[in-house]
Amino acid sequence: MKLRILLALAALAALFCAEAAPLVDAMRGPTPITGTTEPPRLGNAVNDDNRLPRNYSYQPPIIPHRIDGYQVDKNFNKCLDCHAREKTDFSQAIPVSATHYIDRNGKVLDHISTRRYFCKQCHVAQEGVPPLVGNVFRGDPADAASAPKK
Repeated sequence: MKLRILLALAALAALFCAEAAPLVDAMRGPTPITGTTEPPRLGNAVNDDNRLPRNYSYQPPIIPHRIDGYQVDKNFNKCLDCHAREKTDFSQAIPVSATHYIDRNGKVLDHISTRRYFCKQCHVAQEGVPPLVGNVFRGDPADAASAPKK
């Protein structure tokens, strides 16, 4: 009985001590999670249309132009104004990959598959910002070179 009381008191003491130390997330810097931080100022987005090489096969290409304000929802997809296959002759944009016209059962469709319709699920805009966490991954250039052309 005394052992249980001592363990309960020790648990309570540990709980109070843990609450006394502020919770800090390394990506927020030294400011505790409960504190307010100043968000970083947004710079100019990359908008040079220079396509970066892929790091590994099947990596979705990075978007080399601004997309802020693009509407991509169930009613409209701004990306398709330029990247739809029937519009690329005029826009000179890279056409949507043929893989985006295949449904989950392998059937080839005459329109973009609903599972590939929301572009920003896989494709991200290119930004000139430092990484939030360290990363030493370097893709194999031979692997990226062997990626299927889309």
